[in-house]
Amino acid sequence: MSRNEMRQPLKRLSPAQRLWRRCPPALVMMSGVVALGFASAGLWLSRPPPPGTGEPVVVAAIPEQAEIITSSITPADDAEADARDQGPADPIDPNAIEIIGGEQIDDAGQMPAAQVEDIAPEDAMAPEKHEAMIVVPPHRPLKKAPVEAVTEKTDQGPLPRIASGGKTPFDVYSQVMPLSVVHSDWPKITLVLGGMGINARLTKKAVELLPGDVTLGFAPYGENLQSQVNAARAGGHEILLQVPMEPVGYPGANPGPSTLLTDAKPEQNLAALKWLMSRFAGYSGITNYMGARLLVTEDALRPVMKEVKARGLVYLEDGSVSMTLSSKLGQELRLPVQRARLVIDAEPTSAAIKAALAKLEQEAAENGSAIATGSGLDVTIETVAEWAKTLQQKGILLVPVSAAYKGRAT
Repeated sequence: MSRNEMRQPLKRLSPAQRLWRRCPPALVMMSGVVALGFASAGLWLSRPPPPGTGEPVVVAAIPEQAEIITSSITPADDAEADARDQGPADPIDPNAIEIIGGEQIDDAGQMPAAQVEDIAPEDAMAPEKHEAMIVVPPHRPLKKAPVEAVTEKTDQGPLPRIASGGKTPFDVYSQVMPLSVVHSDWPKITLVLGGMGINARLTKKAVELLPGDVTLGFAPYGENLQSQVNAARAGGHEILLQVPMEPVGYPGANPGPSTLLTDAKPEQNLAALKWLMSRFAGYSGITNYMGARLLVTEDALRPVMKEVKARGLVYLEDGSVSMTLSSKLGQELRLPVQRARLVIDAEPTSAAIKAALAKLEQEAAENGSAIATGSGLDVTIETVAEWAKTLQQKGILLVPVSAAYKGRAT
């Protein structure tokens, strides 16, 4: 209520006007309210905290560490096989690995120097002394193929290609192996069993019985190849494509349709190779099936090796041919090439296979690594499955074929 003292000097004030004159200005009132608010907040914050303040909302119990079981030690049971049929499990950190005995690898995937230096070379085959130091990579399902980034879609089917970012099918389709495993001094064995995909029963048996570190070679023939390949990859198995190549005595000895031939024109062999590559996806490299004649004929072999290199794959020679040009051409073309030294079931009996595996162990102990191949026969699958269970006690690591191109395997 306003009042002009100059215009109304003699007017008597009403009680309401007299009361209003005695009220403090609005700014003073607001300041008082704010000060009162701060005082109240300070009193509230200074009160004693209620019981339990600062405790976590959820407390998770950490179970005791379970026994370490890997596919190098124990084959998959029926429950695991059923799970694989449902597709790959959730991704696992590729840098995480386990060591038998509870030791740990650092975040960079390296074994602490003190642990490595404590292992004397002469004790490399003495697991009773250094069992805790055997590095065991985790075995997990591999990605379902095809992976779009490394796949060229064609009318014939999927073809491998190098991704725009430089990733190759070898990179994408290989098992992740920590450097501490790849470069360790423990004897390492790479074993590839071929002939998969043609006999669905034997292929399923190999996937279920063999540890995931056994690499499987698939022939480009058979039904439901992609489904069979993905079932094998879900079991942790790396895959190679077996490419039929002209043997001595062709066509009496015939590896199959679209065989690469020595007297074919380069474009004919490349067309055949692309057809073979398009049968399924998910392989990190190719291996020969037969080929004693093609593998010694440079004019026919060179274009094939160039195409394998251009598609981001590696080449493994299965050891069935004694003298070839693959290593020479691999060096010239900068194509990663490895060669198996032994075919474990050249004589397909249990006794002969066991003897060959013992020889393979000896080679690995002497040279640090060894590569062998075999076929997906009943006797081979069963013998290898039992043999693989003994490797832990012998201080030998069973590794997938990709490790041979990353480490010291020769």
